[in-house]
Amino acid sequence: MDELEELVVRSGDLGDVNGEQVLELTVDEIIEQHVGSFGYSQLLHVFLVSLAWIFDSQNTLITIFSDAQPPWRCKGSLCSSTSSVSMCELDQGAWEWVGGDKSSTIAEWGLICDKKFRAGIPASLFFIGSLFGSAAHGRLADSYLGRKKTVLLSCLLTFVTAFLTSLSPNIWVYAFLRFSNGFARSGIGICCLVLSTESVGRKWRGQVGQYGFFFFTIGFLSLPLIAYPAKTQWRNIYKVISLLPLAYSLLILPFVSESPRWLAVKGRTEEALDVLTKFAKLNGRKLPQNISISSPSHATTSSAERNESLWSARWAVRRIATVMIAGFGVGFVYYGVQLNVENLNFNLYFSVAANALMEIPAVLLGSVLLSFTDRRILFSLSAFIAGISCILCILFTEETKSKGSWSQLTVEAIGFMAASMAFDVLYVYSVELFPTNVRNFAVSMLRQALMLGAAIAPLLVVLGRLSPKISFLIFGCFSIFSGLLTFWLPETRNAPLYETLEQQEKEEKLGSGPAGEMELVE
Repeated sequence: MDELEELVVRSGDLGDVNGEQVLELTVDEIIEQHVGSFGYSQLLHVFLVSLAWIFDSQNTLITIFSDAQPPWRCKGSLCSSTSSVSMCELDQGAWEWVGGDKSSTIAEWGLICDKKFRAGIPASLFFIGSLFGSAAHGRLADSYLGRKKTVLLSCLLTFVTAFLTSLSPNIWVYAFLRFSNGFARSGIGICCLVLSTESVGRKWRGQVGQYGFFFFTIGFLSLPLIAYPAKTQWRNIYKVISLLPLAYSLLILPFVSESPRWLAVKGRTEEALDVLTKFAKLNGRKLPQNISISSPSHATTSSAERNESLWSARWAVRRIATVMIAGFGVGFVYYGVQLNVENLNFNLYFSVAANALMEIPAVLLGSVLLSFTDRRILFSLSAFIAGISCILCILFTEETKSKGSWSQLTVEAIGFMAASMAFDVLYVYSVELFPTNVRNFAVSMLRQALMLGAAIAPLLVVLGRLSPKISFLIFGCFSIFSGLLTFWLPETRNAPLYETLEQQEKEEKLGSGPAGEMELVE
């Protein structure tokens, strides 16, 4: 996507074609001056694109229900349900699952006792698949298929892998299909975010980038509604959510336009103009007859600048390492707390809905605070609150052994909201920490760290079934540690966005960059 930054600004550059003067403008200038920064056409475009976040969320978080450990009960007088005896200490015929053997993967395949850690493998492999899929889909979207076709491919593969998952004969095939599903769905969020932001003007990109999180929340909220009717048949949950990406691909995606910026970068300027003309028409505007899109040029960029690597500057290496370690902790806590709701010993469906609702104030509050609060402070405070909340959940563990605790659920929901805010802020912070020529690569490295943390989280959730205190304590410590790391990073609020590593190093050494300090190359 770095190519998009290299569209040459030729405002007012006039050529002469067939006796007519042609005004060459960049895509940015055409949107700002003639299409409209954010009109009805872009609103509709962003809405249609963002709908895909719904089933992206569903496929990501479905294991909260499908892989949950259901309650069990004694058969007749063979044992006492009120005793502290574990099911592992009883004969197999002395107890039964309350919802039946098909209520979850754990119940169907007996993933308890000496097999309990197998239960966390599918969710971990899902996030590992997402890690690899992000790189593959990003490459396809930038170089070959474009944003829209990559979304289509990702949706169709998500449909196929989700449906096949419902037919899994054993835990190992199920784990492989979860990996495949993670690989398939990883292109949805990335491409939808880019496809949305590339259709609007500069001042709206931040707000539009946040819209996807609201639709992600809607998908999160829909899961209890889908899972409850299927609580005795976990396979039906996968069958239901597999239909949504197929319906989106057939009924909605055909009405979505390709990114005009990507089309322009690929030299398909006529197609880009057609998209911009359609946007302008829906906004009640009309593009001038003599307008054309300026062609991308690399002439203004020196060979050295084009070949700069993130690893070529010691300060950048230290900075990305710090960001990635913090991202690992945030991803571990953000996804882990969501999956760990089953260890609250509260009603699972209500707990998931409560967590999903906390995403909304997290996005709203984060958007407001980012406008006037230092990024470093906001991220650290969010991470600290999330960590402290997780640790406070330990105090209510004894209370929840026999029944759910509203106090624990409240503290956990506050912690999840803070973790969600830290997750969002870290993305914004990392964009501002690095120059244009390595920015996309730096953000992709952060995403891989987030997914790696998410991949380990399900294993801790399994451990939490034995001791909820341990899982909450580890989540809390990781979150607080992530918050501490950013004290070694510079502040970026109101700082300029630099173009190259060399420029950023010089400016920050002179004290004009963020925080005016350099832990940089000597």
